[in-house]
Amino acid sequence: MSVGLLAVVDDILTAAVKASAKTAGVVIDDAAVTPQYVQGISPARELPMVGKIAIGSLVNKFVIIIPIALLLTAFAPWVLPWLLILGGSYLCFEGAEKVMEWFGAHHGPGQDEPRDERKLVFGAIRTDLILSTEIILISLASLDADFGIWMTAGALAVIAFGMTVLVYGAVALLVKIDDVGLGMGLSSARRVRSTGEWIVRSMPTVFRVISIIGTVAMLWVGGHLVIANLAETFWEGPYNLLSAATHGIEGFGPVAVWVVDTALSGLFGLVFGLIIAGVLFAVMRVVKRKPPVSASH
Repeated sequence: MSVGLLAVVDDILTAAVKASAKTAGVVIDDAAVTPQYVQGISPARELPMVGKIAIGSLVNKFVIIIPIALLLTAFAPWVLPWLLILGGSYLCFEGAEKVMEWFGAHHGPGQDEPRDERKLVFGAIRTDLILSTEIILISLASLDADFGIWMTAGALAVIAFGMTVLVYGAVALLVKIDDVGLGMGLSSARRVRSTGEWIVRSMPTVFRVISIIGTVAMLWVGGHLVIANLAETFWEGPYNLLSAATHGIEGFGPVAVWVVDTALSGLFGLVFGLIIAGVLFAVMRVVKRKPPVSASH
């Protein structure tokens, strides 16, 4: 019986590794997006915040995403594309809002105002919910259809836990690397000290680059989600245009195809996100301008 159990575990681990390989792009996006939420926070609160976000990510995956994905796959697979359109739309909106902030359009707290830790953690967990949903659904689609419900659930659990440890371990290391540099700066060895000072000086630039990568990742992933799942539901136009563009440059190799696919998906995500933002902000202005209804006496 132990041999049979080991064989089952081996099958689950093998399937999990193969399926998770296709989620590498989303995992990189997740790792790039998360550090934005701890910028401007006291160094003493950085790791506790990352820990809270990681716990929220595990809850997202094990309590919400995996059970719902398995149920919908079994009983209502037609719902999944609509959920991914909603998730992709949110990422497009959030990415577009950050692009607007680059050009001075601020709709939240100013850069110099204190950041609310609870709101930041909630926002990070909310974004993780969407990215984790794509990770799980991509993995689910990569598993064999005849794998069985319990084997599938086991493989998804391995992927969910492994990806969470990988992403938030990398994020924790990234947000604390400046402390490592400060420690190296106190060394008596000149080379170690100069390296530590260089790390500390370079971190603001690193975080600015990460912020840009995270925003681009939101637009790319969100745009691709919307395009792919619109084609699965009622409108193949954007998907056909994207396919025509990538097919036209297949002769230049897979890297060129990936670059064009990513760029066009991100551009679509930006335009779509700006449209959503424009509609939402217009509605908010109308609501704010409405005079309060006076109470009748």
